[in-house]
Amino acid sequence: MTGTNASKWLVSVGLALAILMTSGLTAPVVASETSIGKVTKRPIPRYVSMKASEGNVRRGPSLSHRIDWVFKRRDMPLRITGEHGHWRRVEDRDGMGGWVHYSLLSGTRTVLVEKDMLTLHARPDARAPVNAALEMGVVARVSACEGEWCMLRSGGFKGWAPKARLWGVKPTEVFD
Repeated sequence: MTGTNASKWLVSVGLALAILMTSGLTAPVVASETSIGKVTKRPIPRYVSMKASEGNVRRGPSLSHRIDWVFKRRDMPLRITGEHGHWRRVEDRDGMGGWVHYSLLSGTRTVLVEKDMLTLHARPDARAPVNAALEMGVVARVSACEGEWCMLRSGGFKGWAPKARLWGVKPTEVFD
């Protein structure tokens, strides 16, 4: 960047910051590593699910931002990567996402099955009896995770499955 261009850029950035600060608005915060959300004081990134059967995904955190696409799968697990007021920056398993209103999200934990015919075991042990098998792409509810296993419920079946075959839980996450 030449001296003149650098000066223009600094003036533009300074003007934008001055407008932002005097307007009472704050810039959206997007996490790159594990941090604490400025709005919710909860960890970012973290997993949630779609509460609604349909939700607009916007380019920015307000109704005035363009809708880039629509999530159309109730209970789909999503990862929150940022927050701004009543808006959450989310991404799906493929890293696609945008900003959605918090009212479209639920704290109910779900996962996406990433292995075809994933077996659900009676106990968190690969040698335990098999209760069912889930196809790749199935969304299942998670009621507990311990060690390398999570307890899933889907289609009237329940059982334990290895975390490594699921998207929607952190590898070290433990809860019940």
